[in-house]
Amino acid sequence: MNMKYLSICLAAFSLLLMTQCSSAPKEFKILFDSTKEISGQKFAVRDINPDLPRDWDDFNFVVIEFRITTSQRFHIGFTTEHGYNELRIMSYVPNAWNKLAIPLKFYRRLPDARIDLAATFNQPRYTGWINLGGRRGELHEVDSIGIRMRVPIGNPTFEIRSITLAADDPGDVYMNDIPAVDEFGQHNLVEYEGKIASLEQLQAEWAAEEQELQNAVNEYNYSRYGGYKQKQVRGAGYFRVEKVDGRWWFVDPDGYLFLSHGVDCVSPGGGGSVRDIDKRAGMFKELPPAQLLPSDNRGGERSPSPSFGTWNLHRRFGDDFRDKANEMIIKRMDKWGLNTIANWSSAAVYGLNKKAYTLQLSGLAMDGNLMGLADVYAPGFAAKMDSSMRTYLPENKNNPWIIGYFVGNEPSWLGQEARLCDLILEGSDRPIKGELKKFLQDDTSPERKKQFIHKTFEIFLQTVKTNMRRHDPNHLNLGIRFGNLNELDEGLMEICRNAFDVLSFNCYDLKPNKDMMDRALRLTDKPMIIGEYHFGTVDRGMAQSLWQVNSQQERGIAYRYYTESAYSHPGLIGTAYFQWCDQDLLGRGDGENYNCGFVDVTDRPYKYQVEAAMETAKRLYSVHSGETQPFSQAPEKARGHGGMPEQWTMDN
Repeated sequence: MNMKYLSICLAAFSLLLMTQCSSAPKEFKILFDSTKEISGQKFAVRDINPDLPRDWDDFNFVVIEFRITTSQRFHIGFTTEHGYNELRIMSYVPNAWNKLAIPLKFYRRLPDARIDLAATFNQPRYTGWINLGGRRGELHEVDSIGIRMRVPIGNPTFEIRSITLAADDPGDVYMNDIPAVDEFGQHNLVEYEGKIASLEQLQAEWAAEEQELQNAVNEYNYSRYGGYKQKQVRGAGYFRVEKVDGRWWFVDPDGYLFLSHGVDCVSPGGGGSVRDIDKRAGMFKELPPAQLLPSDNRGGERSPSPSFGTWNLHRRFGDDFRDKANEMIIKRMDKWGLNTIANWSSAAVYGLNKKAYTLQLSGLAMDGNLMGLADVYAPGFAAKMDSSMRTYLPENKNNPWIIGYFVGNEPSWLGQEARLCDLILEGSDRPIKGELKKFLQDDTSPERKKQFIHKTFEIFLQTVKTNMRRHDPNHLNLGIRFGNLNELDEGLMEICRNAFDVLSFNCYDLKPNKDMMDRALRLTDKPMIIGEYHFGTVDRGMAQSLWQVNSQQERGIAYRYYTESAYSHPGLIGTAYFQWCDQDLLGRGDGENYNCGFVDVTDRPYKYQVEAAMETAKRLYSVHSGETQPFSQAPEKARGHGGMPEQWTMDN
């Protein structure tokens, strides 16, 4: 071989080697510190992709290629000329490289109008989901990306190796050879205590639980409707409310004092629905049989998606799994001290008439474009509501197992009245727009706009009340589950006092705020129900819920601490834990995939959660009576999903 030829070959090889090295993506890594309240790091965008422009006006998506070792929520933000701007992100695929395309509109502008808070702030993707937060503004002079996490669990790590921009949605990409979901619907990329490795193991655990349920006894001194045999007052044949010795109670149909210790979304086979399969290539080891669709989920809404939860029930009970699974739920509730099937539950379960239950009114014309309000000025509005209630309330009015009806859930207009008025005025012509224009003719101040929304809301509630009493006078109006009672001013409290039998609210917190409840009781003199609360963690590869704790054991501690604290208040007569089963591993319709269940996707109870419910159920009567102090051990390092400072405050 001549030297000239050898020199050319060496030069070509050297060039090839340099090209390969330069094309390999550089990875930027963060080790989150679990000893810190907030942990994270910033990187210069130009260090990751020097070709990105500083102004992003021509683009609609930022695409992040990353790997994170946890399903715990984290924040992705950008520093711009307006300051720091971030969103909350939850990954469905911890421990796997993936590309997540984030719509830039979430950074630029306020969320679109939606009917409730979850629909407003939750945004689904395919390898993860997004919860909106942070500032809003144009993405000009973008110079850095920040990744941070609040109270990290277990020192997780985050790696990023690419940032690109796109005008059109490029989709999300799963970049791992190992499927993310196993044949039982469990996360295939994480390991945890009690994870199922075989059908034989699962069948053995099912058999052990069934043996325990056969030996279960009533430890709670419940009446047939779930009331307390310790005290009986006047029975009316239906549930009602009464203040006894200065404390509010439900009274069951036979006259026994009753506290509604319940769970939302009680339905068999939850936690494993599979959506958007064509968008999630390589993510499933094996798909559930297509014919095993969930039936009668959330009060009759049939999901079009195959379900691992349903498949596991079929494995457990065989072809007649539906009826057997429903009966199993009742047996579990008997053993666990749960006396109420709360909102959004399966009609096949509550229709057994073996547990007290609550229902959601439907056909009320609440409008997503009105942020959950209704156009009460539309011609025939009251008549349409009357017609709607006439179709389903009369069949329920003689059923003593029904506690009452909720009107709505977390209307997103609360605290946003001025913005809603602006949206109405900017929108298409409709009756509510005409009424609003007349109302603002002489005064367009935010306070005047607020008055219009509250006036409209009062008309709506009184119309509901009138029609409900006409078609079902026997059951309670349980109100709207507000997201925050502190946002109800005295005028709204008066409106609720005149419309509801019970004041309801959802309360995701370490425990309910006593001052908030004292104020509500003082202003309305109405008993209260908490319609949603929960706790979760990250060991199962799901997001940790709206309130995170460090372990499954801490979930049980948090349940006892919250629930018993709630019932120690003289006005609190009901709680509904959200929810019966874990949410879908790869996200429900709005993206949420919380570890928040009493039961997992393999139809196995969470041991510590169940034990906590049982211990609490034994004590609720005496706690609410004021005879016993509530459970006082708080979970360690429990945190809500809020609380992150707007500005980046840590060292880079």
